[in-house]
Amino acid sequence: MTGSEWFGSAPGGLNRYFTDLFGALADRPGIRVSAAAFGDPPPGGVSWGPVGGSTWRRARTAFREELPDHGAVILDRHFTLYGPPARGPRARRRLVVHFHGPWAAESRWAGGGALAARVKYTLERLRARPADRFVVLSEHFRDLLVHDYRVSPDAVSVIAPGVDLDRFTATPPPARDAPVVLCVRRLEHRMGIDVLLRAWPAVRAAHPRARLVLVGTGTAETALRRQAEPFGASVHFAGSVTDTGLTGWYARSALTVVPSVALEGFGLIALESLAAGRAPVVTRCGGLPDSVRGLDPSLIVPAADPDALAARLVAALDGEIPGSDRCRAHAETFSWSAAAERHIALYRELAG
Repeated sequence: MTGSEWFGSAPGGLNRYFTDLFGALADRPGIRVSAAAFGDPPPGGVSWGPVGGSTWRRARTAFREELPDHGAVILDRHFTLYGPPARGPRARRRLVVHFHGPWAAESRWAGGGALAARVKYTLERLRARPADRFVVLSEHFRDLLVHDYRVSPDAVSVIAPGVDLDRFTATPPPARDAPVVLCVRRLEHRMGIDVLLRAWPAVRAAHPRARLVLVGTGTAETALRRQAEPFGASVHFAGSVTDTGLTGWYARSALTVVPSVALEGFGLIALESLAAGRAPVVTRCGGLPDSVRGLDPSLIVPAADPDALAARLVAALDGEIPGSDRCRAHAETFSWSAAAERHIALYRELAG
């Protein structure tokens, strides 16, 4: 397996997924797995060096570094640029590419130029061209691969992610006298936090003591802080937090919200919220609805619609929301053990 960064060194859904999948696979009998990424690795993992630096320098480093071979027959790449060639003198590896999101389109949402996005799109397609199979987390990203990247539908496998049921534990909800609405997101434009802030006055009108806590950092932070200034102490920017700190925020919250407006492959953070016993209100964006549809479809609201988002948050604070036990039970249907078994079945199919 090759990834971007180990989660212990750099937060983010992709890094959490890569690190947790490696751990789940390493625990399964009958498979030997090695994995490399930047940052401090967990036991059994390999580091290409510290996080940070230019993307191109890191791509060269990852391309040239040898991985522990162990007679490996599968190379599973989790970021298009990072990792050695799939074919080489040492092994005839089958290549699996995890498509976590369109790098080029994400660049445009972050403010990148059209030329840079075109170069990234071309590199994505060139690096992925030898893939024997693509893995996506939702039907939405399967459709995106087929339509935007011209990948054959037969070459795409949809495997839902897991959630660490030991890291997150469900706790009883706190008293509702001063409820906390928690949003754990990178502070980027496509995450829809500006829409959430536009919805916030209506939430406060119905629940004057409610507080909104935003956990995360990103390139849109300055603009979002400026937008939140009229709301005073009712909106709190918590910045980056540790796993322990995040667990504490879940325990203090009444519910969570994932207001994304574009390019959401699944929304692993919604599963983590459920595992902590807190229902997430999510937008109808990409694969996000897959995380809660089987629990309560009313938790899904239109994307980029502050009125609909506000109405659902108010209803949730009024008590129209699944309880802690139901949330946890739903999260338990997304186990890493099941996800690992589905990956192993795919690897064995490709290995012949």
